[in-house]
Amino acid sequence: MREIIRADRRLTIREVAEEVRIAFSTCPKILTEDLQMRRVTAKFVPRLLTVEQNDRVSICTDLRDRAQNNPNFMSSVITGEECWVYGCDTETKQMSSQWNTASSPQLKKTQQLKSNVKKRLIAFFDIDWLVRHEYVLRGQTINKEFYKTALQRLRDVLRRPRPEKWRSGNWILHHDSFPADRADTTNEFLAKHNIPSLPHPPYSPDLASCDFFLFPQLKKTMKVHQFYYIEEIQANVTRQLRAITKSDYQRCFRQWQELWNKCIQTQEHYFEGDKTN
Repeated sequence: MREIIRADRRLTIREVAEEVRIAFSTCPKILTEDLQMRRVTAKFVPRLLTVEQNDRVSICTDLRDRAQNNPNFMSSVITGEECWVYGCDTETKQMSSQWNTASSPQLKKTQQLKSNVKKRLIAFFDIDWLVRHEYVLRGQTINKEFYKTALQRLRDVLRRPRPEKWRSGNWILHHDSFPADRADTTNEFLAKHNIPSLPHPPYSPDLASCDFFLFPQLKKTMKVHQFYYIEEIQANVTRQLRAITKSDYQRCFRQWQELWNKCIQTQEHYFEGDKTN
């Protein structure tokens, strides 16, 4: 029966009973008690990766080795990305939960929609603090030309808070694998100014520090408050960015390293939400 259940098709309990020719009423007991099986749903992942795309483990291994062999590696990394911030975002399940007794009525809530009032944010940070952030003008597309100028502004701003990094060029850029990040103009700019960059596996938000740390932290207040104007969104996001402490960023970089190790250990396409030892 176990081989039948594991076949590459979905079967109902009645179909399983007919397949192995047993009574329908005894099938659930055999599955749950004798075979210790349980019904599970498919896990949603960002993308089903092909063999060519699935270089997550090799990239994480390379980053882990570089961090182990160079004690200054993590402090030299500046990571960044862009995202939308909304005037009102949907609540997470955890945020809408509350303590109830067994006799309490079932909690209900309506489906929430993201606000049409929104602003696009680009942010870069290192292990100590927020290096730079900017808001994209309405109607502006983050194409390769715009991203190149954003990198130029990032490089220029290093002169003030990080003059040692700017003079020595001793910093490494980490960004996502969006088209603008991989464009020829972007690579030419980085090569011209001797700025090395770290690889990032495609379709891997679970390994991007902005996605697992910075942006979720910013959006917490967006899920409990309503902002009606772009200026309110920007003021709130800026306030939240300034509230993030040095220890928060250092914890993020430690978590980032832990996620590399987890990806290597699991040898899976995606591990977010998985139960692993």
